[in-house]
Amino acid sequence: MGKIRHIAYRSENVDALADFFVKGLEMTYMQKRANGAVDLSDGTLNITILPMGIRRGDGTMPKLGIEHIGFTVEDEDASRKLLEAVGASEMNRIDMGPVNYELKFKGIENIEIDLGHWHGAAPVDDKQPVQTAAHT
Repeated sequence: MGKIRHIAYRSENVDALADFFVKGLEMTYMQKRANGAVDLSDGTLNITILPMGIRRGDGTMPKLGIEHIGFTVEDEDASRKLLEAVGASEMNRIDMGPVNYELKFKGIENIEIDLGHWHGAAPVDDKQPVQTAAHT
């Protein structure tokens, strides 16, 4: 079973929204990326706040609000097959470092789902390492 570990949110003011989550909900500030995105964590889940000016994974311009939801899974290859069996299509992979990546899928109603791992996100099971596809 996949576990929600990542929510990407598009913001017109990344720093103000990050400050809101840190001060109002006591989230931990993990990093600010070179592209202006900010990663926050509650110890289990990562919220990435993305600037409006960065194009989406499919090359289109973003809309304000929740952009995609990311899941960490025990077996990415098995999850890929399950997603494709219910009509999802693989879009692309984004590598952001050795333990920070996402494999993007477009599902029904154009929902964007990521499989991956993000700074501040917990593994599926602390007792077993998450199996990941080879980084290419």
